[in-house]
Amino acid sequence: MTVQQESVVTPERLAQGITWQEWMDKIERNKEKFQENYDQTTLNADDVAKIKELKEKANGPVSCLALGEPWCTDVVRGLPVMARLAEETGIDLKIFFRDENLDIMNEFLYKGEYQSIPVFVFYSKDHEYLGHWIERSKKAREEIKTLLNPLTAKLREPDLSDEDRAKYMAEYADFQNGPIWDSWRQSEVTEIRELLEANVK
Repeated sequence: MTVQQESVVTPERLAQGITWQEWMDKIERNKEKFQENYDQTTLNADDVAKIKELKEKANGPVSCLALGEPWCTDVVRGLPVMARLAEETGIDLKIFFRDENLDIMNEFLYKGEYQSIPVFVFYSKDHEYLGHWIERSKKAREEIKTLLNPLTAKLREPDLSDEDRAKYMAEYADFQNGPIWDSWRQSEVTEIRELLEANVK
């Protein structure tokens, strides 16, 4: 979507965001899972080098505003990746709790309608808006539709036996904690790199 002309995200407002460490200090839910995803994020050296190169351009990305909430699975998976990427490329990450900053959220609605998170908004040295990324990668969207949704549909069956419920719950836990998240983390980085490559001249 097109960001409104008069953004509520001024340089002064952006500066009010918190760091990754401050986020980790403040949250009470999913702290271990956030840390686990942070620790398991391994960045491709080529992606890091390219984003660093883009950062050095005249209108390169120097800051990223992130919107999230600690109860959201997409944030649990996606925000640690952005934190690692910001650290390794020197981009200044400022995090905001979505529900306390709905005026910001309303500028970056998914499909102009949904308050989907996380949201990562990139700005240049002159606070020029460079683009934003929302919620999850295309790869994650497709695999949730083809792999996860059929599983959750089984869990909603009204006549499910206790044995089958336990089996499907175990499959669901394996999916949520399994290696597939690593490919989703990489696809997130790839899409962010492509977004910046397309918008940094």
